[in-house]
Amino acid sequence: MDAGQHAPQKTSWSRTFLSVLIMVLAVAGLTVLLRTFVFDPYEIPSGSMEETIMPGDMVFSEKISYRMHGVQAGDIVTFDDPEVAGRVLIKRVIATGGQTVDLKDGKVVIDGKQIDEPYTNGKPSYPLTRTARGIDISYPYTIPEDCVWVMGDNRTSSQDSRYFGAVTVSSITGRAAVIYWPFDHFTTL
Repeated sequence: MDAGQHAPQKTSWSRTFLSVLIMVLAVAGLTVLLRTFVFDPYEIPSGSMEETIMPGDMVFSEKISYRMHGVQAGDIVTFDDPEVAGRVLIKRVIATGGQTVDLKDGKVVIDGKQIDEPYTNGKPSYPLTRTARGIDISYPYTIPEDCVWVMGDNRTSSQDSRYFGAVTVSSITGRAAVIYWPFDHFTTL
């Protein structure tokens, strides 16, 4: 009788272990699939998007909408840093390929028309005095067809397309969709 009692316990333990292992592998696989094809979480390290997104905020960037339609002006996007491999930046798309950007009297002008930018809280948009090595930006600047012009909402404290030039659409990793942490900052973008 002792032998019969031990066999079911051993079988029960091995089945439980196998079930837990399969569950852990399924969750890990699902996590990889979701992060690869659906969304990525990011923590905001700097104040370049203040007041829209604050340093320390946690943001989900979704990857589905750009499979259905292209990048549009006004979108807040995550993209591969043109200067630092493996680093992802977050900025607002100001203009898309074929459009011309100009900075006049602290205002952004797209195709000859000043745009309304309430998210800058009145901060001026001037050309930067220093650009990335090998980058020469003069205004007006026409954006190449496969690129977008991105700028931080905190215009006086953002290294953006004024610094590193237009960003290729292929480097965009997603559209910032929601601030999910801290919870009192929770909002859709």
